[in-house]
Amino acid sequence: MAKKHKNRQDGFVFSTNPDYIPEDNPFGHLLGNNQPSQQEQILRIHLVRRKGNKEVTVVKGFNGSDNDLKDLGKMLKMKCGVGGSVKDGDILIQGNHREKVRKLLIEQGYRNTKLAGG
Repeated sequence: MAKKHKNRQDGFVFSTNPDYIPEDNPFGHLLGNNQPSQQEQILRIHLVRRKGNKEVTVVKGFNGSDNDLKDLGKMLKMKCGVGGSVKDGDILIQGNHREKVRKLLIEQGYRNTKLAGG
């Protein structure tokens, strides 16, 4: 009969050196200061249809702090003159404003911004 709990090694490395960072660290984003600059970020602008045939412009791919994400979402909503929200790392803008949002993001320094989806 086989053992239920086999002796497994999941690749965890424990070190007493406080400055040790493994080369391929899956938790590197938790260490801080690893945020890409605005020019390095890859943002995608999607158009999503919700119930009632309502359209929502969704900006995905933002890497940064929650405060920066909220500030960017607030600026986009204000410039487009519509409502929206920031949920799960995405910026939601009511209506189809993909071209305007793309233009605003490029003006803010997010050079790698493209339209995607519907």
